Amino acid sequence: MSVDAEATPSALDQRVELDISGMTCAACASRIEKKLNKMDGVRATVNYATERAVVLGLPPVRAEEAVAVVEKAGYGASEVREGEESQGYTDRVTMLRNRLVVAALLTVPLGDVAIVLALAPQMRFPGWQWVLLVAAIPVVFWCAWPFHKAAWRNLRHGSTSMDTLVSLGILAAFSWSLISTILGAEDHEGFWLGYGIAPGGADSLYLEVAAAVTTFLLGGRYMEARSKRSARSVLSALAKLAPSSVRVIRDGVEAVIPIGELRVGDRFAVRPGERIATDGTVVLGSSALDTSMMTGEPIPREVTEGDTVLGGTVNTTGALIVRADRVGAHTQLAQMAATAEQAQARKASVQTQVDKVVSWFVPAVLVIALVTLTIWLLAGGGPRASFSAALSVLIIACPCALGLATPTALMVGVGRGGQLGILIKGPDALEASGVIDTVVLDKTGTLTTGAMTATEVHTFGDASAESVLRVAAAVEEQSEHPLARAVVRRASEAELSWPRATDVTALPGRGASGRVEGDEVLVGNPALLGERGVEVPADALACVEAAANQAANAVLVAAGGRCLGAITVADALKESAPGAIARLKRMGLRTVLLTGDRRAAADIVGGLVGVDEVIAEVLPTEKAAVIERLQAEGRRVAMVGDGINDAAALASANLGLAVVSGTDVALKSADIILVRRNLNVIPDAIGLARRTLRTIRGNLLWAFGYNVAAIPLAAFGLLNPLIAGFAMSLSSVFVVTNSTRLRRFKPG
Repeated sequence: MSVDAEATPSALDQRVELDISGMTCAACASRIEKKLNKMDGVRATVNYATERAVVLGLPPVRAEEAVAVVEKAGYGASEVREGEESQGYTDRVTMLRNRLVVAALLTVPLGDVAIVLALAPQMRFPGWQWVLLVAAIPVVFWCAWPFHKAAWRNLRHGSTSMDTLVSLGILAAFSWSLISTILGAEDHEGFWLGYGIAPGGADSLYLEVAAAVTTFLLGGRYMEARSKRSARSVLSALAKLAPSSVRVIRDGVEAVIPIGELRVGDRFAVRPGERIATDGTVVLGSSALDTSMMTGEPIPREVTEGDTVLGGTVNTTGALIVRADRVGAHTQLAQMAATAEQAQARKASVQTQVDKVVSWFVPAVLVIALVTLTIWLLAGGGPRASFSAALSVLIIACPCALGLATPTALMVGVGRGGQLGILIKGPDALEASGVIDTVVLDKTGTLTTGAMTATEVHTFGDASAESVLRVAAAVEEQSEHPLARAVVRRASEAELSWPRATDVTALPGRGASGRVEGDEVLVGNPALLGERGVEVPADALACVEAAANQAANAVLVAAGGRCLGAITVADALKESAPGAIARLKRMGLRTVLLTGDRRAAADIVGGLVGVDEVIAEVLPTEKAAVIERLQAEGRRVAMVGDGINDAAALASANLGLAVVSGTDVALKSADIILVRRNLNVIPDAIGLARRTLRTIRGNLLWAFGYNVAAIPLAAFGLLNPLIAGFAMSLSSVFVVTNSTRLRRFKPG
């Protein structure tokens, strides 16, 4: 029975999510996906980047069947339950870290002692081989267990990976050392070292090779696990934005219930300071909503009866009664989370390219090693010489340098970036940095400060700037509105004092009123003054219009029935923005301003900083669509943002950059975090990422080329296993040295 015939639309509404553990490459995800899709009436997708499977058409009561299918394939699985944090990533990172620490602590002394004793017979003591063997056992069998386990799982499914070669190399080196110790080392002199002949028994132990390979590769896996954990954390961060409970009103009674029990059509109460529980329509009350996380608009949006509201936004002033229009997965916040997850699934990494090459490289090496062993035996070389040549092939081909190529360059690049206020979170960022040709920038909080500032005070008639600020601050100090906060802050900076206003009333969408020293004071827009019979002079109207043309707001101040002045409040542009945009252009990058703010405000800011294109009035879910549209046009896009509304766009872009002043979810969605406040950090980050990527590619080219060139030498017996170990180490030293050159990177 086909999946499509059985999985009707209603059946596919059933959704189960599973955390998957044990995947080491994209082939693992593909294998699990095929197994799950063989279940009747099921459509499943497995995301290797987030290590999560989404199974459609499977009722939650049958989730255990899906878990059993995954476990039968050799992997771990557990159902993701709403409101619970998965420990899978944390457990894996902790496991790899613990094994890496033990391996490193044992490898350093083991390697030094093994090499000294192998090449200096006078320092050997009775039973020295057994001491080294015992010291190597924890590294070979416990620390390297993830490689052995993955290699065995691949073998069961008739496939190979880097884990296969790593496991065989480690076990072969240890087995050869054990057999040589049991049989006894030959006493005659050994092989040519380049400066002389090795002493007898020098080729009996290769424990330092097994330990070094384990340590280096564990370091690479640890870095990868941390990067993947960060990639998925955006999902849980987005989920936390929605309240866990809601004040629902049923039959005239208000009751607090879990958010999952809220239904379309239910009415719920929202008090000042609380988040809106879900998307809906205001049926009673008026207030100002902080929607910056969803729309990028820095000024709170005034809402009243009949206006729509979005779940996750914050109610700042009045109490509201809202009717739920969309709940659960249908809300805009949930759609943002889904968009971010889908974007993460499209992520690629440098290591994925390595895995593709290894898919043919590993079988080829295994065949060469087997052929080498057979030919040497048939040629009468003897078991020791034959095994030595075959082991040399495995050791020299062991992808130690491949395991170092990415993490060493990444570690040095990240370290240098930390000094420059740049945090590179993983290889995906480096890969993307090498191909981007377009940089899309958010406005609020990225190019601007994100905080409203009173920039100018205009006076009309004989009023003074001090008197205008004084009476305005008296009324506005009792308000939490950002425009009010900006006015009060400006008065405080001017070291003014003001009396306490009485009868202060907030007038949503118009301003506020109060009595100061017996006079009625109005602070708001021209409509408010007109309602109260105050004449608005032409200069005041011109001031309001001029402010609007500059993407600002002019707050009019009236007292005693006369308009005294106007205070211009704006979201200030960051001083470094124009210079940073100019540098991006010199790097050959096209710049685009993308914002949910008004078209007029966006055009003004775009002109001031000098971007090539302005895209305004874009909803959060539409931001990701804009990024995808640019990509469909052939653009490789980097997105710079700081808000929750940028999360999906940051994840959808080829390269996501988040400023440190941004929200937690934006930082988790990004590939690169910008810590330095100066916006010149943006071109610096792209430049450093590109340099790091070039270093990684150079490392990979050397590692593959070195191995391919050295394999024939090992097969012909020209490389003893010990020399092969030295040669492999030399390759690793080159990779590390090449990576350290990133420390000299200087910002433009």
